[in-house]
This record gives sequence, structure tokens and C-alpha cells, in this order.
Amino acid sequence: MTSKDGGKGARTRGAVLRAAVERFGRDGYRATSVADIARDAGVGGTVPYAYFTSKADLFLAALDDDTAGVMTEGLAHITDDPDDRSWRQNLVFTLVEALETHPLAKRVLAGLEPDATDRVIELPALAELSKAVVERLRTEQAAGKVRPDIDARAIGNGAVVIIISLMMSVLQFGGDRTRPHSRDVLAVFEAAIDPLPAPSTRRTDRPDP
Repeated sequence: MTSKDGGKGARTRGAVLRAAVERFGRDGYRATSVADIARDAGVGGTVPYAYFTSKADLFLAALDDDTAGVMTEGLAHITDDPDDRSWRQNLVFTLVEALETHPLAKRVLAGLEPDATDRVIELPALAELSKAVVERLRTEQAAGKVRPDIDARAIGNGAVVIIISLMMSVLQFGGDRTRPHSRDVLAVFEAAIDPLPAPSTRRTDRPDP
């Protein structure tokens, strides 16, 4: 295959994948056919099978791609925000907002495709997000901005799992119901991560006998 053919193939695959994200995200797995996706992508009805072995394979590839887009926005937030507190406070909001432009990831995290929910936890993109959180915590730990007595890897990985759970809660219960608890959630993270206050050294003077 020539490089030109390879480039055309990559573009066709990308078009099919984008169409799959939109169609599966809007209508769901059961109501969507590969023919629907091919039509949306502007290709022949059998073309998707040149890149994906089945409808299920196409669905999972689309989910991986769309969720990776969400996580990429989270990664950018972690690396670009210099403030040691605001990146933690805003990460969950960044990820929730990103779902508005990633319909399939949003649908799955909202619980509308229960057979695919566990796929999100296994995504390489989620592992990359966890890695970035862990590395940021370690950097801030070395700078004295994070508690020295915590395991940055365990806390970072656990924080990402909690954040994914929070995203699912926001989608399933609605922002109006969950927003009043956002400050409490941040307080939990701060208690786990922020350095403990130094013990008071103030002495109480006693009157001479």
C-alpha cells in the first residue's frame, strides 16, 4: 500500500470513528447499525468492516477514542495550571465540562450503556491521567506543598477513580443536585493531600507564684 493509500485509509477510518461517536452517543448501541454509521461518514455500507471487525468492535473503538478526548483535556489542565491548589480543585469540573463535547463518553458514564461502563476504567487514557496526577503530586510533595507522609501513587490513582465516580454521579443525578456538595468533596481531597499545619509552639505564661 502506498503512503497516499495509507493516508486515505487513515482519513476514512477517522471519519467512520467520528460518525460512530456521534451516532452511538446520540442513539445508543442497540438502536445504531453499522450502515447508519457508514451513511453518516459518507462511505459505502461495508467500508467500516475494513477497519473494524464488527459493530461491537467499532463501538469499543469509538468509546476509547471519545473517552481519550475527555482525558486529554484533563491532562492539559494538570500540566498547564501552575497553581498547586487550583489544578486539583478544577480538574473534576474540567472533565465534566469536557463531556459536553464527547457524547459517547457522556452516554456511557451516565449509565446508559451498562455493559460498557467497566471499559472506561481499563482505558489507556485513564492510566495516563492517573500517571499525570501521581507525577504532579510527587513534584509538589518534593516542594513541600503536599503531605510528605502519603503514598503519592496510591493517592493519585485513588483520586482519579473517585473523580470518575463523581463524573458519573453528576451525570446520573444532575448538576443541580450534586453542585451543593462540591465544596465538601474538595475538603476531602484537601484533607488527604494538603500539608498538616505545624503544631503550635506558643507557650502559655503563668504568673509567678
